[in-house]
Amino acid sequence: MLQVFSEKCKGALKKLSGREDLFIVALIILVGFGGFGLGRLSKIFEAKEPIRIVGAAAEGGERTAPTERALPTAAAGQFIASAKGSKYHFPWCPGASQISEANKLWFASEEEARAAGYEPASNCPGLNGK
Repeated sequence: MLQVFSEKCKGALKKLSGREDLFIVALIILVGFGGFGLGRLSKIFEAKEPIRIVGAAAEGGERTAPTERALPTAAAGQFIASAKGSKYHFPWCPGASQISEANKLWFASEEEARAAGYEPASNCPGLNGK
């Protein structure tokens, strides 16, 4: 089967051997379609959220928040909880983004959050579940 296809391709190329202009037109059309397809593909991937490295330790051993969003600094606290909830989070965790500004409580350490009666959130990677 592959041999039959190969022979047909060779025959078609022999017929087109004197028609370089047709080859150039076909090449331009293929390049145009390829460029259009790549443009569409890049637009699809542009809409996706960039990759973030969460919980990387700095030299001092402190955890740093991702820089692509405006998040509270370490001066405000390392952990956040809701006044109406029972779990504490890192500021960049999904649960922390759902807490309204009026209900946000900040803690400097996990021990401080635990002493206030809060437990680590299970959907926040990197929190100790001691």
